[in-house]
Amino acid sequence: MTAKAQRQARELLLKEYRGLLSTHSKSMPGFPFGSVVPYCLDASGQPLILISRIAQHTHNLLKDPKCSLLVGERGAEDVQAVGRLTVLAEARKLVNEPAIEAAAQRYYRYFPDSANYHSAHDFDFWVLEPVRHRYIGGFGAIHWLDQLTLANPFVGQAETGMVEHMNADHAKAIAHYVDLAGLPTAVPAQLAGVDSEGMHLRIGQALYWLAFEKPCNTPLEVRQALVSLAHAEVWPTIGQVEA
Repeated sequence: MTAKAQRQARELLLKEYRGLLSTHSKSMPGFPFGSVVPYCLDASGQPLILISRIAQHTHNLLKDPKCSLLVGERGAEDVQAVGRLTVLAEARKLVNEPAIEAAAQRYYRYFPDSANYHSAHDFDFWVLEPVRHRYIGGFGAIHWLDQLTLANPFVGQAETGMVEHMNADHAKAIAHYVDLAGLPTAVPAQLAGVDSEGMHLRIGQALYWLAFEKPCNTPLEVRQALVSLAHAEVWPTIGQVEA
């Protein structure tokens, strides 16, 4: 395992927000069953999904919680030449009300439309608890990674406060981040989340993760990073961790 591969795998997991969930088929024993699911990372840094109780993959998970989530770089012309990550995991349905409320608050910021069908239909939050990761960074760059999950130090009121403050009072700064990163500008962007390594922006239905120049461990460090970016003329070069 190398530090470089671990960083690249984490960045891929942070920035994609969608993956192929593979479960053990209940209807066709012995066969894998694949379905596409959106996800964001929960407070512990684990993939959080919202799935219907009548969906085939839900029935499969209730019978056998062992699953995997395949995440690949979106829009790649050659999928074998770019990064992809397989998260081998045990799926766990959230049943504790405080945990469900915390998951909903977080998930809705990333996927606002999900609040409608969650309340109108039988959907539940599930967490994919990683057991091991398989990362392929391109031809010949193959790694088993055991320690990839990183808890978010800002979840809860700290993150909510930062997100609400930026969206309410600093729309121009967010628009500047979008310009610097070369992201679409057809509709205004909103901040959806913050982690120690970067920020999550939602532009319409699309989500984008932008890395900070260096990791932030306190809300003050996040504020300093956001202020610095608001005055930057180019997006800063992120320090690369070599093998």
